[in-house]
Amino acid sequence: MTDRPVYGRIDGPIVIIGFGSIGSGTLPLIERHFDIDRDRMVIVEPEDYSQLIAERHPGVRFIQKELTPDNYREILTPLLTEGGGRGFCVNLSVDVGSVDVMRLCREVGALYIDTVVEPWLGFYLDREAGNANRTNYVLRETARAEKRANPGGPTAVSCCGANPGMVSWFVKQALVNLATDLGMDFAEPAFDDREGWARLMRDAGVKGIHIAERDTQRSKSPKPMGTFVNTWSVDGFISEGMQPAELGWGTHEKWFPPSGHYQPDGSGCQAAIWLNRPGGNTRVRTWCPTPGAQYGFLVTHNESVSIADFFTVGEGRNPEYRPTVHYAYHPADDAVLSLHEMFGQAGRPQEEFHILDENEIIDGIDELGVLLYGHAKNAYWYGSQLSIDETRAIAPYQNATGLQVTSAVIAGMVWALENPDAGIVEADEMDYKRCLEVQLPYLGPVKGYYTDWTPLDNRPDFYDEDLDVEDPWQFSNVLVRW
Repeated sequence: MTDRPVYGRIDGPIVIIGFGSIGSGTLPLIERHFDIDRDRMVIVEPEDYSQLIAERHPGVRFIQKELTPDNYREILTPLLTEGGGRGFCVNLSVDVGSVDVMRLCREVGALYIDTVVEPWLGFYLDREAGNANRTNYVLRETARAEKRANPGGPTAVSCCGANPGMVSWFVKQALVNLATDLGMDFAEPAFDDREGWARLMRDAGVKGIHIAERDTQRSKSPKPMGTFVNTWSVDGFISEGMQPAELGWGTHEKWFPPSGHYQPDGSGCQAAIWLNRPGGNTRVRTWCPTPGAQYGFLVTHNESVSIADFFTVGEGRNPEYRPTVHYAYHPADDAVLSLHEMFGQAGRPQEEFHILDENEIIDGIDELGVLLYGHAKNAYWYGSQLSIDETRAIAPYQNATGLQVTSAVIAGMVWALENPDAGIVEADEMDYKRCLEVQLPYLGPVKGYYTDWTPLDNRPDFYDEDLDVEDPWQFSNVLVRW
């Protein structure tokens, strides 16, 4: 990769919270694309396993500390303000409360970015909270409430990784491509014109969106029993896999899942429902270009709610228009086997966690995109088909899955630096063209594919099913119910 633009200067401290697979992959990209003082960069990480990577970058400090609700202000405030200038907090942690850290950063004038609205330790597995309160809907509403209470001010980018994050930019580009191919007469809305984008999606006939992903990266060594293997954070995947399945609920749906629940009235945007079953053990039918038809897991993600909310015409539970939106994730084969093993043990995680690095993977791609469906052309997938081979050639310390995340973090940082007083924003509210311009060099082939596939293909087969044959894109046809 020869074109390595420097997008701007960060003249204050840079604090990276969390230095796992994503943090370690983000560090060299920050050094590559920003004018910085390396001796003003500090990593805060509770474990020491990644300290050797930090030591390869002269001047970067490594502080082995666990942030808690009791100490995060004491630890972070001097790090974010030391030496003057506008600092930048890059929060890539688990079990560190994103909204609290975001609030602190804005109080001291620092810019902020994260990849998820992360709670403090204990939220995901809190048996006393009730499943409705363990959803990403609830987590997102904490960030939206902070935005309403404290509008404007220093930019804080919420939920800006591959997904949530990049996929929101893909949705807009895919919608523009689709509307063009449909021959629609339209003017592209401004990037933050929610109503304009929602009406464009409605007029294009889009019933819903799958965040459709297939990770085919393969390890040199088979997964050992008792080890959870993944291509990104095992802690993160287990946490979201144990949360209730969750999806943005569209206005075209005629069937409501028996295990489905709305959030209480008055609790927020009402754009999503949750199912009384773990997302990591809930399957849906979906489609990606390389495998074609496949199963995915209906794992909860912030973008399932934020995209459905952004593209709503009207408001509340019964708006004029809203698309159904959800993740449909087929992780790497070792991760699928790990999930199977974990749920076979009644959801008890394995003793050992392992993230596959770039040196352990033989081959494969992470095919991550958005499937816009239900329109006159049936379905359109648009996304990244990044391979491990290309990843090795263009960035260190990460596999294809990681690079899709870390490059989105860089794009979000660029946008924040160029728009430093935009307040709290989600990826849906950012300039998708600028963000993709920054990120595209790291995504491998980025292409669009039309398909005639629907969830009714080859059904019913040997076994009778309760199908809606008049509307293939009903969620009742998408959800695997047996």
